[in-house]
Amino acid sequence: MTTFTQQETSTIRPSLLDGTRKHGLDLDDFTPDEVRLVISTADAMLEVLGREIKKVPTLRGKVIVTLFYEASTRTRVSFEEAGKLLSADVINVSASGSSVEKGESLLNTIRTIQATGTDIIVTRHPHSGAPYFMARNLERTRVINGGDGFHAHPTQALLDLYTIQQHRPTIEGAKVVIVGDIAHSRVARSNLWGLTAAGAHITLCAPPTLLPQEFLDGSNKKRNDAMASIDITTDIDSALDGADVVMPLRLQLERQQASMLPTLREYSRMYQIDERRLQKAKPEVLVLHPGPMNEGIEISPQVAHGAQSLIEEQVRNGVAIRMALLYLLAGGRPGGPLT
Repeated sequence: MTTFTQQETSTIRPSLLDGTRKHGLDLDDFTPDEVRLVISTADAMLEVLGREIKKVPTLRGKVIVTLFYEASTRTRVSFEEAGKLLSADVINVSASGSSVEKGESLLNTIRTIQATGTDIIVTRHPHSGAPYFMARNLERTRVINGGDGFHAHPTQALLDLYTIQQHRPTIEGAKVVIVGDIAHSRVARSNLWGLTAAGAHITLCAPPTLLPQEFLDGSNKKRNDAMASIDITTDIDSALDGADVVMPLRLQLERQQASMLPTLREYSRMYQIDERRLQKAKPEVLVLHPGPMNEGIEISPQVAHGAQSLIEEQVRNGVAIRMALLYLLAGGRPGGPLT
């Protein structure tokens, strides 16, 4: 059973356990008990996904809006599917084609959506902190962060935890290696919180230009939280040695302000996770990828679709995790019947 460490806090904060939490913004704000609750609720949702008729009336009468200012496939589709399988009415709004193109501000957009009676907004935004701004300015509508800038992607981290837990007796003590564009990855940031809280030992591996400054200069080691335990290296072979879980990340060229690599071919030669390199990890190593994949760059097709790959399981588990979070934030009772 996975164990989680919990930092002491002097303030009482909202919680999914008692129904007082309104928003899902990042895992650094979730207690270990809340993470466990989401994962255990996802088990029930996964059972629903296995039925011939994949629909329950749990959120009938609720309205969910997906408000996306960036492109998305997995996150958007899985949140839409999650809401619909729980019988909510789901409305998709993209910045392209909305009044955003006419100059409408984020504040006016979200207050308009709230005024329609929307219960939950799932948002993706290119600017870090946008979901927090939304949560501060909405009185009745709840907010779930589907990815904001470089900052966070909490539901991706939850589904990664869930996927690893399905294949290991415990995450505690596991060596997890994250390889690639860590400096621009909101997935990496949320996973650092979730995996370290679960007791994993994390190694970050990338060229120096793609590592966050706080890890490069060692300032993370001076922190009083789990971030101090994270190791970094630019040597892919030493990073993979004895790895239990390997997670390559794509190069987020759309977020890079300048060229940070000589060429994509050079990066692929130095850091691609291929069958030869994967042999340095443990024989039972698990391979995850948050998607979208650029096969042939950060991961070879043979590894991406090989026996150790859990990438398609991550996608399926993403629907279950997002169903669980929607259910709990909408007031669903922990352990309550789904019918």
